[in-house]
Amino acid sequence: MERDPLPAPAIADALRLSRDDVAELPRTLSGLERNGKLARVRGDHYIVPQAADLFTGKLQIHAGGSGHVLAEEEGGKDLFIPADHLGTALHGDRVVARLIRDPRVHGRPRRDRRPEGKILRVLERAGTPIVGTLQKTKNFFHVVADDPRFPRNLYVPSAEKARPGDKVVAQLDRWENSHVNPEGRIVEVLGASGAPGVDMLSVIHKHGLPRNFPEAVSAEAKQFGSIVSDEDLEGREDLRSHPVITIDPDDAKDFDDAIEVQPTDFGWDVSVHIADVSHYVKPGSALDKEARKRGNSVYLADRVIPMLPENLSNGLCSLRPHEDRLAFSVFAAINRDGSIRHVRFGRSVIRSAARLTYRQALSLLQSPPKDEVGERVHAAWACSSTLRKRRFAAGALDLEMPEVKVWLDAEGRPLRLELVENDISHQLIEELMLLANELVARHLKRRNQPNIYRIHEKPEPEKLDEYRELAATYGVKTGDLGHRPELQRLLDSLKDKPYAGALRIGLLKSLKRARYSPDALGHYGLSKNDYSHFTSPIRRYADLVTHRALARELDARQKGPSSGDLATLCEHLSTTERTAADAEKESVRIKKLEYFAALAAAPERGGTAPSFEARVIEARNYGLLVELPESLMTGLVPVSTLKDDFYHFDATRSRLIGKHSGRILRAGDLIRVQVSRVDAFKQQIDFCLVEEHPRKESKARKNPKGWIKMDPRI
Repeated sequence: MERDPLPAPAIADALRLSRDDVAELPRTLSGLERNGKLARVRGDHYIVPQAADLFTGKLQIHAGGSGHVLAEEEGGKDLFIPADHLGTALHGDRVVARLIRDPRVHGRPRRDRRPEGKILRVLERAGTPIVGTLQKTKNFFHVVADDPRFPRNLYVPSAEKARPGDKVVAQLDRWENSHVNPEGRIVEVLGASGAPGVDMLSVIHKHGLPRNFPEAVSAEAKQFGSIVSDEDLEGREDLRSHPVITIDPDDAKDFDDAIEVQPTDFGWDVSVHIADVSHYVKPGSALDKEARKRGNSVYLADRVIPMLPENLSNGLCSLRPHEDRLAFSVFAAINRDGSIRHVRFGRSVIRSAARLTYRQALSLLQSPPKDEVGERVHAAWACSSTLRKRRFAAGALDLEMPEVKVWLDAEGRPLRLELVENDISHQLIEELMLLANELVARHLKRRNQPNIYRIHEKPEPEKLDEYRELAATYGVKTGDLGHRPELQRLLDSLKDKPYAGALRIGLLKSLKRARYSPDALGHYGLSKNDYSHFTSPIRRYADLVTHRALARELDARQKGPSSGDLATLCEHLSTTERTAADAEKESVRIKKLEYFAALAAAPERGGTAPSFEARVIEARNYGLLVELPESLMTGLVPVSTLKDDFYHFDATRSRLIGKHSGRILRAGDLIRVQVSRVDAFKQQIDFCLVEEHPRKESKARKNPKGWIKMDPRI
């Protein structure tokens, strides 16, 4: 097509179309526009997008109001969209944007070279339900969305059975002009805001999570019964007499993995046994279609939304103690230096000898072994610690993230918050799971067996440059972060620093997000060339696919994944994973806010509001950003609440200074705070200072609980 836009008749003439083809041309052009191959301009003219600086893709809006149009072509760069250039586009919409060649801020040229654009047209609405609170003005009903990425109130013609203050689910009908509010309708009433369970229902609807299994899926799962039959054991290696153990969280019910580690003259014999879900969930079955659709289990604060029905996920597939269970096993001989001596794979039947929690495993590791279980746990840690040292020596990044467990009562109210420790019992399991995932991926790649790989691509140099500037604002000097040892040195230097959390989160945002791919492109964070997800088939569909690929490689009669289907499947599973992660984080934050709101209301009930030690993360002109180390709750101490003096902001050194007292408040200070206000709608919390003088954190002081590495099985 020519560089200038052409109307449909001119395109028909240029292509010398027949009369029948001309009749089909409008439909063809519309299809090409939806696919991003053509862009429509000037009403009815068409042009190749690149020729007119046009950009087609899915819009991702951030909580702050701006957004990005995600590149659809492999390796393409995303296009930044300022909040005032979004038009009527919403999060998840497929849009056409125009590249702005000379982006300006307040009339002045922007200093950075980040490509920027403006939304021209919405090609396809995401159709995501809008969850929010119904409100009423004098003449209108409207829904205020819970999601800050939905920028306007949604007008609804009637309230149906809802009352003002109720949580509702609404659907957008139309929004054609950014100068007026969008219009829609209520499709479901969840209940009164604040009623037990309504908050989690809101999260479920907001993220489009399933609530129940179709009857056909449940019926298919029930037909397997509750015990392993003799017929199921045919052709399997019988390991039921082996001292196999599981180690999982206190409240876990779906046990994907079991281990056995035996010391040898050369090092260790390691067996990793993973629930053989593929024996029950066959390709194309009702169970398989539903599991594929869900993509993964979702672990909300008050419930689990499983990928498989409970009688499989918590029953027949779960490696429960003292019960026969089918497994897919990885057997590896490990040398004392952590290198691989030999590896093989096979289908087996096991009988777990002990179900340990992380607390129990840690207790066993903290004292000499007294029985066979203790000896096995100590042997497993000796092997895992060697593998861990070898992994970091090879360049793996210690990308630790905090995690807080919210314990709830029977009605879903938060009772307490627990910071889970990153102790050696967690690391023990983590390293063995990483080993199994790597060995399976390496084997399948060498055999050219189509499979899903877990990849983490190298970060873009521009992103690392931006991160270097962020680190500099905290007084942290860095070298070339594109050089892996320098990045490792930086991460090591952050341990026990007051700004560690902020800089670790900043680094994660600078790195690319791990995703699924049919190509083994390597895992940057783990520093592994070959990596797949294999160890959690009860809760991740990607692992189930890897099991099928391995079964096909070991036995040609088995049906493995089709290479033609993998690219689409990988994109789908990457999306469901992101959705689950967002929902899980939001559910925990909602319950944490509810917990602190109850503490703030204690004086109204005749109690006393407790105070907390807080660490200043950053000082800004409007207040102090703080974090409570014991709960990892972040919030703001507004400068207006600092009553002892008038404070001004020293932007050069990022600190607040008292005008009369000379008191300095800055990152790293430990202060004492109380909860002053909780805004459940905005999911924000404000604190007030109750300590007279700040204390600087001692360099020798250690975080009492530690950082938590994400469990690779989740």
